[in-house]
Amino acid sequence: MTEPTRAHLGDGYKTYFSIAPALEPERIDDVFFIRHDVYARELGFEPVRDNQRETDQYDARSVHCLVRTAQEPSRLVGCARVVLTDNADPDAPLPFELTCRNTLDRSIIDPAKLPRHRIAEVSRLAVLSEFRRRKGEQHSAAVISDNDFGNEQQPRFPFIPVSLYIGAVALARRQGVEYLFTLTEPRLAEHFGKLGVHIVPIGGPVEHRGQRIPSMLRVEGMYDSLRALVKPLWNTINEQIDGVYSAHAEQQAPQSAAAPLA
Repeated sequence: MTEPTRAHLGDGYKTYFSIAPALEPERIDDVFFIRHDVYARELGFEPVRDNQRETDQYDARSVHCLVRTAQEPSRLVGCARVVLTDNADPDAPLPFELTCRNTLDRSIIDPAKLPRHRIAEVSRLAVLSEFRRRKGEQHSAAVISDNDFGNEQQPRFPFIPVSLYIGAVALARRQGVEYLFTLTEPRLAEHFGKLGVHIVPIGGPVEHRGQRIPSMLRVEGMYDSLRALVKPLWNTINEQIDGVYSAHAEQQAPQSAAAPLA
């Protein structure tokens, strides 16, 4: 498909994709299908399952976002989740707290000392293989490279992975999360820095499906730090997510009592 100019990222995104929170069982099932197709069937990070759905113990306390194509018939593209802390056991660690327990630099930030209801973790980003066919993408579930940003003569933009991260931030903000953690590929902070997103490394690398760096971003104030060209994309993604939440709330609202007969 032809890449739109970077000056119209919001409109360009709407032309090709839509993003939504996975609020209904059918949409959550779509998330688990994408994860299985990428993490189990394709990359071998998880065992292949007969039901073709990849889940784990953290999904019970997670919120998910789902990207589809905008054109009809709509096709699945990718997903991400935000793992929240456990209301019943707030001190129960997030996944990265276990994976990185020996490499976190707690002089930068110590997740264990933060208000637990204000922290969460982005994980399980996955993009179906047909949407990541470029060189270097075959062995990663969701990737951003230098080539994804193109140049002035041939502008390009990594709509799918960027929208999944922005969508995850939007979901986290709705949950009252202030500190969002993630395990990232070593250069992700550099790539997002081009967009004005400040992802801060908070520890040494670990081996987790390739080399990963524990990192953090602050949810509040993220919009203000974005480069001007990215703000329309942020607005479009948040509008799409807010629209789905509003429609879902209306559907869940109790029906008004029938008017009494005259």
